[in-house]
Amino acid sequence: MNTENRLDARFVEQARQGRTALIPYVTGSYPDLAVTRTLVRRFDELGATAVEIGFPFSDSIADGPVIQDSFHRVLAKGYHVDDLFDAVAGLRAAVAVPLIAMVSHSIIQRIGLERFVKRAAEVGFDGLIAPDVPFEEASPIADAAGAAGLKHIMLVALSTPPQRCREIAALCSGFVYQIAVAGITGERNGLADELADNLRRLREVTDLPICVGFGIGSPEQVGRVAAVADGVIVGSAIVRRITEGLEAGRTHDEIVDSVCAFVGELVAAT
Repeated sequence: MNTENRLDARFVEQARQGRTALIPYVTGSYPDLAVTRTLVRRFDELGATAVEIGFPFSDSIADGPVIQDSFHRVLAKGYHVDDLFDAVAGLRAAVAVPLIAMVSHSIIQRIGLERFVKRAAEVGFDGLIAPDVPFEEASPIADAAGAAGLKHIMLVALSTPPQRCREIAALCSGFVYQIAVAGITGERNGLADELADNLRRLREVTDLPICVGFGIGSPEQVGRVAAVADGVIVGSAIVRRITEGLEAGRTHDEIVDSVCAFVGELVAAT
């Protein structure tokens, strides 16, 4: 079981340094587990605050076409959840960066809540996000995650009413995930005008760090969000670069170098 609270410690450290957190996302096992392991190690070296690792799932409802396509490619090769858990277990001793599991509620239900969180904590995950869990069913997940030593992170939409924001924040630990745009994941040309006001209202109901994701895909956007948030999460822009590299026939090493050059720019923008 993870009792180190790596995620909390990293936020405290970065606040002391006056830095905004940068949390990159990768689809686990895309294009294979070796690349996932290498990317996480390189992100750690680049100074990422944490890394989200997505568990591929056939019926994702929160993700846009870029991440859904990566899921389908992984599943077509015979991916299994245990393979990803084993890869994280082998990686944990090599990196200091906190690791967050981004996983569908359906996967948790299929494996069993207690079994899933226990295994996730044992292999070295530090946090858990189940983006599609209904709020009314979130309390058991929050309790089980906390008992296993995992931070439980929930999403707040731009349209979430103030009282529901308060209730969601009360079930969170580690940080609160503010969605930057309406709709699913994916890069956008611009971000919602009301984002800063939403962050201000959310700060009135929680002392946790607030990290912003969905729709953020460039160093310029990271810089703008970093000015008003405690952390910035980037996913689709990273996964897209992997897909483009595969379709261009680049080697895995070349893909990793390209992705890491981009993530280095994102870290610098915070």
